Amino acid sequence: MDQRISLITLGVRDMDNIAAFYEALGWQRVDTQDGVIAFDLLGQTLGLYPLDKLAEDIGIDVSQLGRGTMTLGYNSRDRDGVDAILARVPEAGGTVLKPPLEVFWGGYHGYFSDPEGHIWEVAHNPFSPLRESDGAFRWAGY
Repeated sequence: MDQRISLITLGVRDMDNIAAFYEALGWQRVDTQDGVIAFDLLGQTLGLYPLDKLAEDIGIDVSQLGRGTMTLGYNSRDRDGVDAILARVPEAGGTVLKPPLEVFWGGYHGYFSDPEGHIWEVAHNPFSPLRESDGAFRWAGY
């Protein structure tokens, strides 16, 4: 197995509302079929899929899905990018969980949740600069 994630799927209750949230943050939807809403990322895709259909696909009862303890991370080129993204969250329908602030290790970050509770960290890590050409992230930078 190669060291990569190809598709991140969020099981959601209200597809239109969650899609509108990500579109309000500036993301562009990709044409799809079979009830999936997708947003292409750098090397991955974020897919939105009805929660009940996801449980059916896995072969479990929807009550078994619960809420996983996981965060999705977005790294910005600079601190201003973190501030700008978190400023858009409330008007898009999400909730800022932790306003942006300096972190003890020298970075800058904050957290938000989308309207169904999926948690995102938005960060600037000066020790892991993004690739200049396309903004790709790698732990130790490019």
